Amino acid sequence: MRIASIQLKVIEESKKKALKHVSRMVRKCRGADLILLPELWNIGFMSFDRYREEAETQNGPTLTLLRALAKELSCHLQTGSFVEKREDRLYNSSFLLNPEGEILGSYQKIHLFTYQSQEAQILTPGKSTVVISTEFGRFGLATCYDLRFPELFRKMLDQGAEFFLVSSAWPSPRLEHWLLFNRTRALENLSFLISSNCVGINRGTSFIGHSLAVGPMGQLIAEGNDEECIVWADLDRETVLKAREEFPALRDRMFKS
Repeated sequence: MRIASIQLKVIEESKKKALKHVSRMVRKCRGADLILLPELWNIGFMSFDRYREEAETQNGPTLTLLRALAKELSCHLQTGSFVEKREDRLYNSSFLLNPEGEILGSYQKIHLFTYQSQEAQILTPGKSTVVISTEFGRFGLATCYDLRFPELFRKMLDQGAEFFLVSSAWPSPRLEHWLLFNRTRALENLSFLISSNCVGINRGTSFIGHSLAVGPMGQLIAEGNDEECIVWADLDRETVLKAREEFPALRDRMFKS
């Protein structure tokens, strides 16, 4: 499976410009089997004053565009996240699309960020982990701050996850944390982890990039820099199965969810 993680620059000026830009970047990934996008890329994570006015339903412009792009490129597309409106509540939602542009599943971010952030004051946390079966394997979805909570990833493992797809807007003061959590979540669950992080500045906060593809033994497969780019990697589910067969850590667990 060829994956392309788009390390997208935040465009603050307007959602319309952000959608045009993401269209160009996604089309550069032609030939990928799976494309990933970052967290809240269409308005910027720190744009808390825009969350309510820019919230969309599943029929809104962001998901409509991405569904069309997945179908055009005939690939799986992890949409990154956007503020989704469901009835009277707002969520930080991401979706996995198939090559026909159909929705395979969606995840509402469970751990909302409370440190120097208004996310938890505006949005409603999700309640359920999500693992989705595809022809390439089973994908568990997570978002940014979720990386700090190993129990979420262990629960997805117990639901059959072999790959973790993580959309993020991770800021620059905590680069070492970012690198550590990406590799640790992959290693402790003997799974692939692919992350897509933002770059650029949003409301005075700088985002670090360094999107990653990490193997099931914690090995670094690919890494972005601190500029807008596309991180490519070739991954095979058999690598996960072999690692789990050879190394007994998951079989030797004493505490299971």
